[in-house]
Amino acid sequence: MESATLVVSGALAPRPDSSVPAVPWRDPHTVSPRDLAEYIASLERSCRENPRSPELWTCLGMAHAVNYDVVKSMDALETATEVEPTHFWARLKYGELHYRLRTLERAEEETLKAVQLAENAVQLTMARKQLREIRSINPQRVRRDAPASAWGRALFLSALFVFAVVVVMWK
Repeated sequence: MESATLVVSGALAPRPDSSVPAVPWRDPHTVSPRDLAEYIASLERSCRENPRSPELWTCLGMAHAVNYDVVKSMDALETATEVEPTHFWARLKYGELHYRLRTLERAEEETLKAVQLAENAVQLTMARKQLREIRSINPQRVRRDAPASAWGRALFLSALFVFAVVVVMWK
């Protein structure tokens, strides 16, 4: 878990060629409301200056989530996924927000996209763990991962036709 935390904080650390602000904390429960408000204001400024940065929008969405502002968090994470549809962290955090809101089908959909976008073992492990947690909450749901085959549809329609004929003849 420690290595995953280092990778996440490393992914959010500023790049030499970027204006992404450094994440000032590791544990969201220890940051003061004042510091969080300042950080959110700084991220909002950075997002206005760099509207095509999925990293900034993802950080802003996470900061709003820590501040319990679901609507703004959702808006920022949606923007991150629109700016860069193949951004792993944007997809994973967007899926996590849906998971926390218990919109499980959408959470699973976004997390599956993150699994496909994972670029290394740590990202893949994090996405799979989130997917496992989502699926464990709602184990009775019907998986619609693969469409029905042509043979399956033909068999179903044939059985339905035979059933209809039997019902008509029975009367």
